[in-house]
Amino acid sequence: MLTPPADLPDFALRAVLEAGWSLTATALIYLPVGFGSHHWEVTDPTGERRFVTIDDLRTRRLSSAEPLAASFQRLRASLSAAQALKTVDSNVLVAPLPNSEGEPVTRFADFFAVAVYPLVEGETFEWGTYTDQHRRAVLDLVIVVHSAPTKVRDRALRDDYVIPFRDTVTALLEGSLSVDTGLGPYTQPAVELLTSHSAQVRQAFAHYDDLVTEVGAEPGLVLTHGEPHPGNTMRTEDGWLLIDWDTALAAPPERDLWDLDPGDGTLHAAYTAATGVVPRPNLLELYRRRWDLTEIAVCLARFCEPHAETADDAETWTILKEILT
Repeated sequence: MLTPPADLPDFALRAVLEAGWSLTATALIYLPVGFGSHHWEVTDPTGERRFVTIDDLRTRRLSSAEPLAASFQRLRASLSAAQALKTVDSNVLVAPLPNSEGEPVTRFADFFAVAVYPLVEGETFEWGTYTDQHRRAVLDLVIVVHSAPTKVRDRALRDDYVIPFRDTVTALLEGSLSVDTGLGPYTQPAVELLTSHSAQVRQAFAHYDDLVTEVGAEPGLVLTHGEPHPGNTMRTEDGWLLIDWDTALAAPPERDLWDLDPGDGTLHAAYTAATGVVPRPNLLELYRRRWDLTEIAVCLARFCEPHAETADDAETWTILKEILT
């Protein structure tokens, strides 16, 4: 995220790092990178640096009524799978460091979850398009992840195809959710934008539901990263890495493949050559549509809660406009 959480004072973060990882933070530097989690660079008294990630569990729920405990357990399962994969192949990812109880993440202040990582030096990237070399490197990483043994895959939860905060979109479309325009500057524009595109949104959700029904209980689940886009990769002296494992799930391989191919089928063919698995068009389409529908729902849910005109709110509004228009 571009701005730190307003309700998380530095002293609270220092306390949880000390209690959970015996990490005394002599310096905390907020890093406005990514869009979803909050990140800090933390330095200890010896000068060693760590990369700290905090997630707001309220924004990671599947619905507005879901208990925060369920949100935390999903995150814990994803990061646990990353830790397990690290023990099998340490060359493909950056995994969280275990806390004092051996867990990959600590819940605190009720609605926050913190994970600590080694600070890895290397080249980072923004969300966007791949170069051919980068695309192939990510495919090679994905192939390794998908080849993880069952004991690793089963650490993660199984994908249930649920779109987070779909209940908010449904309630807005049906008129059963009355939102106070005083919640923030983007509430009324967001609702009006959704209303003006309501027919297309309804149709898109209906088509997604048809795809889920068509897929049914198809076999072939693997460990998936979930978001292997350029922003979740690094290039180091030792090679390429996948980072940000908070969305890891046991799922069909298409979950990691839908946006990787340049459009000519070459990367999908390379995946088949390496694994023997042919990507299925209906699943590629399912995950392609799911990405956009999730963006719509998460953005709308943000604006149906109290918000301000922060850089994060402005970026959320930009995302919502781009997808809906």
